[in-house]
Amino acid sequence: MGGVDYRRRATLAMLAGVAITPRAAFAQDPRGAIVQKVARDWLALADDLNGTATWSSAGARFQQALTVDKWTAALRRQREPRGATVQRAVVSTTFGSKFRGLPAGGSYALVQFRTSYANGSVGGDDVTLELGSDNAWRVIGYVIR
Repeated sequence: MGGVDYRRRATLAMLAGVAITPRAAFAQDPRGAIVQKVARDWLALADDLNGTATWSSAGARFQQALTVDKWTAALRRQREPRGATVQRAVVSTTFGSKFRGLPAGGSYALVQFRTSYANGSVGGDDVTLELGSDNAWRVIGYVIR
Protein backbone atom coordinates (compact mmCIF):
# COMPACT_ATOMS: atom_id res chain seq x y z
CA MET A 1 0.00 0.00 0.00
CA GLY A 2 2.83 2.37 0.83
CA GLY A 3 4.45 1.68 -2.54
CA VAL A 4 1.40 2.91 -4.48
CA ASP A 5 1.19 6.08 -2.38
CA TYR A 6 4.91 6.76 -2.89
CA ARG A 7 4.66 6.26 -6.68
CA ARG A 8 1.62 8.55 -6.83
CA ARG A 9 3.47 11.31 -4.97
CA ALA A 10 6.59 10.87 -7.07
CA THR A 11 4.54 11.03 -10.29
CA LEU A 12 2.71 14.16 -9.12
CA ALA A 13 5.98 15.80 -8.11
CA MET A 14 7.51 15.00 -11.51
CA LEU A 15 4.46 16.35 -13.37
CA ALA A 16 4.49 19.50 -11.23
CA GLY A 17 8.17 19.99 -12.08
CA VAL A 18 7.48 19.57 -15.80
CA ALA A 19 4.58 22.03 -15.62
CA ILE A 20 6.64 24.63 -13.81
CA THR A 21 9.86 24.35 -15.84
CA PRO A 22 8.68 26.05 -19.07
CA ARG A 23 7.39 29.07 -17.16
CA ALA A 24 10.69 29.45 -15.35
CA ALA A 25 12.57 29.32 -18.64
CA PHE A 26 10.46 32.12 -20.08
CA ALA A 27 10.44 34.23 -16.92
CA GLN A 28 13.72 35.99 -17.72
CA ASP A 29 13.65 38.50 -20.57
CA PRO A 30 16.39 37.48 -23.04
CA ARG A 31 17.29 41.15 -23.50
CA GLY A 32 18.44 41.22 -19.88
CA ALA A 33 21.81 39.61 -20.55
CA ILE A 34 22.43 42.00 -23.45
CA VAL A 35 21.70 45.22 -21.56
CA GLN A 36 23.58 43.99 -18.49
CA LYS A 37 26.68 43.37 -20.63
CA VAL A 38 26.42 46.80 -22.28
CA ALA A 39 26.01 48.41 -18.85
CA ARG A 40 28.95 46.46 -17.36
CA ASP A 41 31.23 47.30 -20.30
CA TRP A 42 30.32 50.97 -19.99
CA LEU A 43 30.82 50.91 -16.22
CA ALA A 44 34.27 49.35 -16.68
CA LEU A 45 35.23 52.50 -18.61
CA ALA A 46 33.69 54.65 -15.87
CA ASP A 47 35.63 52.68 -13.23
CA ASP A 48 38.80 53.63 -15.12
CA LEU A 49 37.62 57.27 -14.99
CA ASN A 50 37.69 57.33 -18.79
CA GLY A 51 35.30 60.21 -19.39
CA THR A 52 36.02 60.45 -23.11
CA ALA A 53 35.35 56.76 -23.79
CA THR A 54 32.17 56.66 -21.68
CA TRP A 55 30.85 59.82 -23.33
CA SER A 56 31.74 58.60 -26.83
CA SER A 57 30.06 55.22 -26.38
CA ALA A 58 26.94 56.69 -24.76
CA GLY A 59 23.74 57.44 -26.62
CA ALA A 60 22.80 60.75 -28.18
CA ARG A 61 20.59 61.78 -25.22
CA PHE A 62 23.57 61.45 -22.89
CA GLN A 63 25.89 63.35 -25.22
CA GLN A 64 23.35 66.14 -25.76
CA ALA A 65 22.86 66.57 -22.01
CA LEU A 66 26.45 67.64 -21.30
CA THR A 67 29.79 68.16 -22.99
CA VAL A 68 32.55 65.60 -22.74
CA ASP A 69 34.57 67.97 -20.53
CA LYS A 70 31.69 68.52 -18.08
CA TRP A 71 30.95 64.81 -18.02
CA THR A 72 34.61 63.90 -17.39
CA ALA A 73 34.80 66.38 -14.50
CA ALA A 74 31.56 65.08 -12.98
CA LEU A 75 32.68 61.45 -13.33
CA ARG A 76 35.99 62.14 -11.60
CA ARG A 77 34.29 64.15 -8.83
CA GLN A 78 31.86 61.32 -8.07
CA ARG A 79 34.02 58.24 -8.63
CA GLU A 80 37.55 59.15 -7.53
CA PRO A 81 36.77 59.44 -3.79
CA ARG A 82 35.27 55.94 -3.77
CA GLY A 83 38.40 54.25 -5.08
CA ALA A 84 38.47 51.12 -7.20
CA THR A 85 35.39 49.00 -7.64
CA VAL A 86 35.70 45.89 -5.48
CA GLN A 87 32.46 44.15 -6.42
CA ARG A 88 29.41 44.87 -8.54
CA ALA A 89 26.28 42.71 -8.74
CA VAL A 90 23.08 43.17 -10.72
CA VAL A 91 20.11 43.85 -8.46
CA SER A 92 17.45 44.29 -11.13
CA THR A 93 16.86 44.90 -14.81
CA THR A 94 13.69 46.63 -15.94
CA PHE A 95 12.40 47.28 -19.45
CA GLY A 96 9.75 49.75 -20.53
CA SER A 97 8.53 52.19 -23.13
CA LYS A 98 8.05 55.01 -20.65
CA PHE A 99 10.59 55.95 -17.99
CA ARG A 100 10.43 59.08 -15.86
CA GLY A 101 12.07 61.98 -17.65
CA LEU A 102 12.17 60.23 -21.03
CA PRO A 103 9.73 60.50 -23.95
CA ALA A 104 7.03 57.84 -24.03
CA GLY A 105 7.23 55.23 -26.75
CA GLY A 106 10.96 54.49 -26.54
CA SER A 107 12.64 51.20 -25.75
CA TYR A 108 14.39 51.70 -22.42
CA ALA A 109 16.13 49.55 -19.85
CA LEU A 110 17.27 50.29 -16.31
CA VAL A 111 19.99 48.08 -14.83
CA GLN A 112 20.57 48.55 -11.12
CA PHE A 113 23.75 47.31 -9.48
CA ARG A 114 24.92 46.99 -5.89
CA THR A 115 28.52 48.16 -5.83
CA SER A 116 31.24 48.13 -3.20
CA TYR A 117 34.35 50.30 -3.43
CA ALA A 118 37.91 50.22 -2.13
CA ASN A 119 37.21 53.00 0.39
CA GLY A 120 34.74 50.66 2.11
CA SER A 121 31.59 52.33 0.92
CA VAL A 122 28.73 50.36 -0.57
CA GLY A 123 26.26 51.94 -2.93
CA GLY A 124 24.73 51.39 -6.26
CA ASP A 125 24.91 52.25 -9.90
CA ASP A 126 21.78 52.89 -11.94
CA VAL A 127 22.41 52.68 -15.66
CA THR A 128 19.64 53.68 -18.08
CA LEU A 129 19.90 52.46 -21.65
CA GLU A 130 17.99 53.14 -24.85
CA LEU A 131 17.61 50.91 -27.87
CA GLY A 132 18.69 52.88 -30.93
CA SER A 133 17.36 52.71 -34.47
CA ASP A 134 20.37 50.49 -35.26
CA ASN A 135 19.16 47.95 -32.65
CA ALA A 136 22.09 48.70 -30.34
CA TRP A 137 21.61 49.48 -26.66
CA ARG A 138 23.45 52.58 -25.44
CA VAL A 139 23.78 54.22 -22.05
CA ILE A 140 21.75 57.42 -21.75
CA GLY A 141 21.84 57.89 -17.99
CA TYR A 142 24.04 57.07 -15.02
CA VAL A 143 23.44 57.66 -11.32
CA ILE A 144 25.73 56.66 -8.47
CA ARG A 145 23.80 56.02 -5.27
